[in-house]
Amino acid sequence: MTVEPRAFRDTLGRVPTGVTVITTTAQDGEMHGVTIGSFSSLSLEPPLVLFCLDKHANCRQAFLDSTHFAVNVLAEDQSALSSIFATKNAPRPWHDLDYFIGAASGAPLMAGTVARIECTTEVIHDGGDHDILIGRAKALETDAIGRPLIFFAGGYRQLAADESP
Repeated sequence: MTVEPRAFRDTLGRVPTGVTVITTTAQDGEMHGVTIGSFSSLSLEPPLVLFCLDKHANCRQAFLDSTHFAVNVLAEDQSALSSIFATKNAPRPWHDLDYFIGAASGAPLMAGTVARIECTTEVIHDGGDHDILIGRAKALETDAIGRPLIFFAGGYRQLAADESP
């Protein structure tokens, strides 16, 4: 039995995911970022995370060459930011974005996110049409009251209103 790529994508689209923008700074100082839904925790000891990067992404070489990256977990009101970094070929308008450089990673950290994780790159594995990048967390920051942006069934979603006091 053969699994058709579109059916596979549609089926996996039924799994809700958080939306992240992963960033790095290349050796020449150029900043790069990409919207990633395939992000996950991997290990508590040591503190490892992973994300999967399309081998056709225009920023791929920057991530492969870099020793650090940052995970920016987007807030529910940041779907426009996700869209900016979701395109494969367009230049990023860094001058229009609210960010600062992380002390632990040297990567851009986006303002207004619900969490940020600065990492050193541990290992990169082949994953078919994606690379699997594993990073060790070096610095963490969370917004205790922020709510994450969710992607489900081909569109951005928000969690239901919190009814707790």
